[in-house]
Amino acid sequence: MNMPKGILESMLSGQGVIVPHVQPMYRLNDNRLMAREYLARLMDADGNAHPVGPILQDPDLRPEDRLILDLKFLESTFQTLTRSGDDSYLHFVNLEPVSLEAPGFWKSLPRWMEALPFGPEFVVMEFTESQGVHDPESLRGYANRLRDLGLRVAVDDLGAGVASLTHMARLAPDFIKADRSLVEQVHRRPYQAALLNALSHFAQRMCIGFIAEGIETLEELEAVIDADVPWGQGFILGQPWPSRPKPLAGPIAASAS
Repeated sequence: MNMPKGILESMLSGQGVIVPHVQPMYRLNDNRLMAREYLARLMDADGNAHPVGPILQDPDLRPEDRLILDLKFLESTFQTLTRSGDDSYLHFVNLEPVSLEAPGFWKSLPRWMEALPFGPEFVVMEFTESQGVHDPESLRGYANRLRDLGLRVAVDDLGAGVASLTHMARLAPDFIKADRSLVEQVHRRPYQAALLNALSHFAQRMCIGFIAEGIETLEELEAVIDADVPWGQGFILGQPWPSRPKPLAGPIAASAS
């Protein structure tokens, strides 16, 4: 994990700053804004923002610290939604599966949702099985529990692993997101283009939203559109921009309970 020395300890002691970033998703046939994904960033003492994903997925990070941090990132994200979100588009919120097993998450979620200025159907909880819950049946049960609260569910990084198709089928998500590995250089790789096209038609048949993420060049964008992918996300369409920073409120070791 490439973090300045001491930033993790600073975060866990409540001295760090969370800077939620927002990245748009567009419907590609008419360039209409359909959704925004909320990406937490951590700001160090020098004012540099660090992506949360590599921090949470670091194998050296203790599971209890991963859980504590993810719950704090979720709280910051929902505070941002309460402050600046509306119902003119969907809101994708990243969630580490390990948090689904935490009583603190299920205790906090109703409070976060109640403060929103729009209904729960506009929030999409986005997760993979990269960390935490490895039992597909348990994960499906948690996904159904989120749906019972009115939330939607998205599977991220489809195509990043061999088991991901089975994972997606068991969860029966409302949205699936094609991994960057399927999008990178797709204009030069006909097998990737054909796979994107097949996934797009599958999603359409199953009434599932389908999004290609990590689109970085005009050539990739054109190839994704040619593959009939309905929604897109990536630097060519809009880079993440920061919202108002949110300081961590004191030591957060109790947040998981």
